[in-house]
Amino acid sequence: MSNPGSSLNLQQATVIQQDGAMSPADGLAKIRETQSEGKRHLLAHHLGLLTEVGEATTADNDVKLLIDGPATFSAMLADLTAARTSIQMESYIFEDAAMGMRIAQTLKQKAASGIPVHLIYDAFGSLNTPRAFFEEMAQAGVAVCQFNPINPLGGRLNNRDHRKILIVDSRVAFTGGINISGVYSVGSSAFRRDSPRKEFPPDASAHEPETPAEKGWRDTHIRVQGPAVADFSTLFVDTWERQKCADPPTQIQRQNTPEHGDRLMAVLGSKPGDAEPRIYRTLLTAIGGAKHSVHMTMSYFVPDPQTVSFLTAAARRGVDVKLILQGKSDSLLVLRAGQSHYQTLLDAGVRLYERNDTLLHTKAAVIDGVWSTVGSSNVDWRSFLHNDEVSAIVLGADFGAEMEQLFQADLARSHRLTAEAWAERGLSRRLMEWLGRMFEYWL
Repeated sequence: MSNPGSSLNLQQATVIQQDGAMSPADGLAKIRETQSEGKRHLLAHHLGLLTEVGEATTADNDVKLLIDGPATFSAMLADLTAARTSIQMESYIFEDAAMGMRIAQTLKQKAASGIPVHLIYDAFGSLNTPRAFFEEMAQAGVAVCQFNPINPLGGRLNNRDHRKILIVDSRVAFTGGINISGVYSVGSSAFRRDSPRKEFPPDASAHEPETPAEKGWRDTHIRVQGPAVADFSTLFVDTWERQKCADPPTQIQRQNTPEHGDRLMAVLGSKPGDAEPRIYRTLLTAIGGAKHSVHMTMSYFVPDPQTVSFLTAAARRGVDVKLILQGKSDSLLVLRAGQSHYQTLLDAGVRLYERNDTLLHTKAAVIDGVWSTVGSSNVDWRSFLHNDEVSAIVLGADFGAEMEQLFQADLARSHRLTAEAWAERGLSRRLMEWLGRMFEYWL
């Protein structure tokens, strides 16, 4: 993939409403509405890049940022409680912890009332959840689909469903990084220290403090209303059909809702076997075409050579490339594998920051203040090659400003790494990084 440029005639962009693709003139009018928020040339540029990789956008969506577990679960439960026609839910992890029990009880109640309720959970991600938990939901009328049941002879151990999707009726959808898990029972800011940003200290032990057990993981989710809701349902139904599970769900039809907004967005799904994963291709195209800034907040960061090349090339041509990454992880080998790439990135002028006060699980980015993404996909080999993933692309300066504000809040809680200090790390650290690099394709 080469670094892209864009000279799009805006009438070439495909814009979709509830009843299908709009005429070029009507689509252009929708694009102009978004351009009126500001940064019109940057918006046209990134819309051109999206069009170049074959992605259409839907108009008239409302997108709300949800920060951490409590806010996300509260919004989910409110919409689940209000469900009237259907519920489609997909989660890598679905625990039988307190919040999981509340959601499961709501699903059972809705199924008992006659509403079609469909649930997909990943067999490996939910390995520690008792089977009886899901069997009870099935007995209550919830259609339950286990993604790739673990079978050492089945040949599908490495393909996991890492998506997080919730669709309620035809009016609202959720996606992002948040699983149905107890680690999100409280927000990440609950016990956060008000310390200024620091340079990375040479002593490794000094930058990896223990996080209080009461603190929740830092994550980002979104709530979507409008025509894009149907695109999430398309991904959900496709997964159900590929798994050959019983009681297939009905595809939600694209429609406007009374609460529709003015956001242009694209919903991207990827899965193993794709000729070129849509999420990977679209992200690299946006980075390759960045004019001013690439601001990424990413949990599991184990980049392939092409991703490293695009990030370093952007920094070298003067783009403000900042990455907020994990300073501590639930997988040390994954953390070290990612850190094995830091020196190359730092030497090229990429500015790296680590969050140490919480476990960072966010998968989000904002580029040039107009191209934003939130989803389930990490920047690692596993997400790009082995997992089923989902990401939402949101275009526009207003939502981009919200994403920038959130990025700056995370940045204020992060420690900056410098090339000089990073070069002073010890031999044992370097050996662990080498080991992580050896296995990064499988991590």
